[in-house]
Amino acid sequence: MRRLYISLLLIFKIVFINNAQDIEELICKESRSFEIMQAYRETEILAHESDFDLKYYRFQWDVNPAINKIGGMITCHFVSNVVGLRNMYFNLHKGFIIDSILYHQQNITYAKEGNYNLIVQIPQDLSVDMLDSVTIAYHGVPPSSGFGSFIQSNHSGTPIIWTLSEPFGSQDWWPCKNGLTDKIDSIDVFITTPTQHKAASNGLLIGQSTNSDGTTYHWKHNYPIAPYLVAIAVTNYSIYTDDVLLGDGTNMPMLNYVYPENLGAAQSGTANLVKVLQFYDSIFHPYPFAKEKYGHAQFGWGGGMEHQTMSFVTSFGFSLLSHELAHQWFGDMVTCGSWEDIWLNEGFATYLEGLARERFNAASDWMNWKSGNMSTVTSQSNGSVKVDDTTSVSRIFSSRLSYSKGSYLLHMLRWKLGDDAFFQAVRNYLNDKEYSFAKTPDFQTHLEVVYGASLSEFFNDWYYGQGHPSYEVIWQQLDNDSLYIKINQTTSHNSVSFFEMPVPIRIKSAGGLEQMLRLEHLQDGQVFTVLPTFRVSNVDFDPELWILSKNNTVKKGTITTGIRNQTSNNFFSLFPNPSTSVVQVQIAQQHFKPNMSWNIVNVMGETLLSGNVQSSLTTIDILQLPKGVYFIEVLGEEGGIQSFVKQ
Repeated sequence: MRRLYISLLLIFKIVFINNAQDIEELICKESRSFEIMQAYRETEILAHESDFDLKYYRFQWDVNPAINKIGGMITCHFVSNVVGLRNMYFNLHKGFIIDSILYHQQNITYAKEGNYNLIVQIPQDLSVDMLDSVTIAYHGVPPSSGFGSFIQSNHSGTPIIWTLSEPFGSQDWWPCKNGLTDKIDSIDVFITTPTQHKAASNGLLIGQSTNSDGTTYHWKHNYPIAPYLVAIAVTNYSIYTDDVLLGDGTNMPMLNYVYPENLGAAQSGTANLVKVLQFYDSIFHPYPFAKEKYGHAQFGWGGGMEHQTMSFVTSFGFSLLSHELAHQWFGDMVTCGSWEDIWLNEGFATYLEGLARERFNAASDWMNWKSGNMSTVTSQSNGSVKVDDTTSVSRIFSSRLSYSKGSYLLHMLRWKLGDDAFFQAVRNYLNDKEYSFAKTPDFQTHLEVVYGASLSEFFNDWYYGQGHPSYEVIWQQLDNDSLYIKINQTTSHNSVSFFEMPVPIRIKSAGGLEQMLRLEHLQDGQVFTVLPTFRVSNVDFDPELWILSKNNTVKKGTITTGIRNQTSNNFFSLFPNPSTSVVQVQIAQQHFKPNMSWNIVNVMGETLLSGNVQSSLTTIDILQLPKGVYFIEVLGEEGGIQSFVKQ
């Protein structure tokens, strides 16, 4: 049976499903997760989030995987952005017990507001741009909410604690600034746990030490990091390393913390990922955390999460690992600046997984990826890539819209711009926005600079607009080999009246000859004139699946434009042909009428020159035309078309 994959509806990662029963069971589980998340929607976004700038965090935690709680202290270094700052707003669940808050070694007061606001009350006015710090000691049982912001469970009878904070879960287990505006410049993470366990986290493992309290693991990360990407996982891990030779000659470790019972499968999967990391490193931007590591920690949730430098994964299949790895560039190094722009994380990661299939797997796998995502998106007639309700976690992480449609938006941009321009624009975007936040207009601007033209029409249709097009292609070839292609379009949602796209058409001969056409489809019912070098026996619409569409049809028929039937074209002659400066149209005397006109049309169906037929012999100046194949249309009570070559 062909192996299917779906993205969790609530979630942003990929899971392999083996049969329809598994899918139904997953949907039921996800429905229950939706109910949990709806209760979680009251999460309060941090007030006054621009009042101070995060510089550094020192985390010191005590974690026993057998006990569902966390305790310790965090020290936050910051600079004030406002004059006279007194109240610092952090996010932390109200259920935690605050043991103390220290400022300059002195206990200070605090207040709790609502469910998540912890207000640290500084005893003096803070100066702008002066580095300062506070230390918060706390303990408690994290709330059960979100995708698993803090989970205590087990694997094969062994306890484990792991975290997953996207989108709002950081505040469920540590005092944070829970938004998408401020990255922490660097962090140190100290985790003390019973000696039989090992602790995984972001960055490099600097060292470990053991005493009567257990073993303390020290992880250090020296790159900017969004709060939701800070993570820990603690259990009886087996540890191994894959070496990755990067494009600059650096040999970087891929460090893997996996369940002992899954060691063999993990080693096979991560070894296969080395070439994917090298591919991403070469085509977009050097691996963004090369001075530290990339790695994986196995955890107990049904998918994966791209924690910076160490993705948490449930299993080790190609799709899941490729998707989470891609997030190190799209989501971690460059992070969406709003949850309405989540496609800049998830659409890119989904598309890079597709590119990895295109690069390394059979051609059928790449086609299956495209057809599968297209079917997912077009299974409903509505929905925009832009998230229209950022209070709904199920909408933010819609697998159909943020993942599949977001990835296909990128695929269509690649088709529209061409590979060279598309990939250069993406590289420019990553270089310009590295280690910061970005929104959709930022990405659009980088595309337009390389493309050299506005892409507002494209983004209005495909990002802000809803739905997708359906195409009807009608074709007709005349006795003189001129091929006419008429393209009609309907849309699935009234937010978009017409999707302007270059349309790929493949024409074939009975003898196996074929030619790909790129037709700039600018209006419904547009007719294109082409002069192929063979008699056409078959026409295919978008055989490589570049355009997100559904219910497309292709048929052979008679194409009529206005009062002209394009099959009657033998009442005039055209000479000289080829020509360099002029062509003459000779109309048989019995066919000449005073109201006739002429057009010169290129092979894309665009009218370049027009005029009136003055007599049965009309001379037309073609000196200004570039070299190529053109058509002269003669219009009147009778109409016809002839091709000629400009030399």
